[in-house]
Amino acid sequence: MQVFTVVPSGPGLFPGLILIQEAYGVNGHIRNVAERLASEGFAVIAPEIFHRTAPPGFEAPYSDFSAVMQHYQAITVEGLTFDMKACFDWFQNAPSVNEDKCGAIGFCLGGRVAFVANAVLPLGAAVSYYGGMLDSVASLAPSVSGPHLFQWGGLDKHITPEVRSTVTSAMDAAGKPYASIVYSYADHAFSCDERPSYNEEASREAWALSMAFLRNRLS
Repeated sequence: MQVFTVVPSGPGLFPGLILIQEAYGVNGHIRNVAERLASEGFAVIAPEIFHRTAPPGFEAPYSDFSAVMQHYQAITVEGLTFDMKACFDWFQNAPSVNEDKCGAIGFCLGGRVAFVANAVLPLGAAVSYYGGMLDSVASLAPSVSGPHLFQWGGLDKHITPEVRSTVTSAMDAAGKPYASIVYSYADHAFSCDERPSYNEEASREAWALSMAFLRNRLS
């Protein structure tokens, strides 16, 4: 599995973050997010989760979901579990990472995978931005390790209020700590500045909340 890594410069141990891609690959946008997270003081690993079916370095344009469909449909919770554990193992052996302070953050498809990561790894926290089909893995809620932040777009027609309710109800039933934030004025993928649905206000607000949430638990 090919990965993209960024570690902050300077001495010391940094908290680790698994950054999980959208459906379109570990592309320029995701690499930029990784750099931005590193500037916030996190050591970042971004795995190519389509590695079983796509060539290394696979990317697809945001305008062509059909190009990613076969890879999107091929992922499984079992495979993602292996991938997340491999990333976590990298943190355990990286000399600049505090292996006791690790989390995950993901966008769209990655939002679902960040939830899986929080359920299969001993994470301190995780963040899911508009996690696509997150309700399909809601049954993992009893296994969630760290507090989870869900961020949704209220205008998102792909993720309905019923989907959001399924996820938060599962967390409530499991007695797991979480925050669920709905930006009523934002659509799906509101944080990606390379997509038409980008919403600058919601993106800034969600980023600030994400950083506060992660620092509170991983510092």
